[in-house]
Amino acid sequence: MVHVDTPQSVCRFAIAETDITPPVGIYHRMWGAATHDRATGVHRRLFAKALIFQSLQDQSMQDPGDEQIVLSLDHCLLWSREMDEFRRRVAEVSGVPAERCVTLFTHTHGAGLMGLERADLPGGELIAGYLREMAVKVGNMILQARGRVEEATVVYGLGRCDLARHRDFWDSDRGQFVCGFNPHGTTDDTVLVARVTGRGGRLLASIVNYACHPTTLAWGNTLISPDFCGALCETVRQVTAAPCVFIQGASGDSGPMVGFVADPAVADQHGRQLGYAALSALTALPPARMRFEYQGPVVSGATLGAWAYVPLPDEEQARLSAWRWHRSTLELNYRSDLPRIEHVERDLAHWQSEEKLAILAADDVASRDARAMVERQTRLLTRLATLPPGNEFPFQILWWSIGGAIWLCVEGEHYNVLQTELRQRLGNVPLMVATLANGSRPFYLPTAETYGKGIYAETVAVVAPGSLERLIEEIASQFNRLATQ
Repeated sequence: MVHVDTPQSVCRFAIAETDITPPVGIYHRMWGAATHDRATGVHRRLFAKALIFQSLQDQSMQDPGDEQIVLSLDHCLLWSREMDEFRRRVAEVSGVPAERCVTLFTHTHGAGLMGLERADLPGGELIAGYLREMAVKVGNMILQARGRVEEATVVYGLGRCDLARHRDFWDSDRGQFVCGFNPHGTTDDTVLVARVTGRGGRLLASIVNYACHPTTLAWGNTLISPDFCGALCETVRQVTAAPCVFIQGASGDSGPMVGFVADPAVADQHGRQLGYAALSALTALPPARMRFEYQGPVVSGATLGAWAYVPLPDEEQARLSAWRWHRSTLELNYRSDLPRIEHVERDLAHWQSEEKLAILAADDVASRDARAMVERQTRLLTRLATLPPGNEFPFQILWWSIGGAIWLCVEGEHYNVLQTELRQRLGNVPLMVATLANGSRPFYLPTAETYGKGIYAETVAVVAPGSLERLIEEIASQFNRLATQ
């Protein structure tokens, strides 16, 4: 019989969440242009969420591929030292090996930069204690979720949203690229949604995968905020009465058109915009473990073709629970002009001196700009100091397939083409693309053609031109091998 199938996965699943809002007064300055250090209040609470995926085929949990735990944090990122300690402590509290957990970040730029190197700055003394407390909360959250795992069905669908816009803009008057809305560029507007239902069709969670930098709020904002991610999840939850999880896609070259503002209401507006798009796609999803099947002609004023949802055959339901798990390493060359640490330290000292001189001269503009350059050099120094040694960066690739869908987790910030190219090659197979997985050591992975133009993402990338293209080809070849198995 003629039928239409909707991509689905069958597995064991659970979700839990916990509040991880930092204390008011903690170090908050995320932007070089910001003039404040401490958070003055809270726009919306920050949350951590745990998604537990377990294979139906083998519930012994003896192999890392039997279970995958996805952690979502309402933070921008953690540096390597902080990331390693967070994962170690979470594993210690939960008793779950670190390799079974992948930590994702919604990438809000309103949560503050939680780097231990900022301990001596105003509010920085609170960072270490906060990170320890967050890890304990997350570890206990995993235990809570693991205690209520049940058989579930994940149904996938697509929507569209034009919140994200291209953000590599050529300022022709000044002859330079800036990181901001580019009215002439294009970006991926795909909203990939997943509805997870448990026993009796009870809704367990909604998942929204979209690529857009949460940079609505910028240097003028002094409040702790999840940016648009907070209102997105709230909007979906208000309608579905179930938790919503946002997964950041390949957003290296995309951000909101109206961005870099101080008004939290704009971030909420953006969240509702994406939330309504996600709800539209979620509402259109068919019942779990059903297919749309042609029933034959019905004679009426016209001869009509009747269709109806019918249960999937047993063999198809078994196929939807097939589980494959893959982890590999791709060696990516460092760029040949990677700055040397001693040169960055020299530049840092220079801008620190410039900032002091500007303050003495009561030149607010010069002191602000010098302080921004101090921040830029400080971040660069932190990244360079924690890069793996050698001539190549060991890039980790993690993906797993459950039935009719694939989940891909990659470290760093990738240009949109990562997801558009891979999804095009996969055809009708849904691909959840999660970036900033376990941190951002390689920082940005822009396209090869971006290098040498002074575009922000290229200037801070640590891997050589062509790395993103190599990564796409490697992942695509792995997916091709999966399809032939």
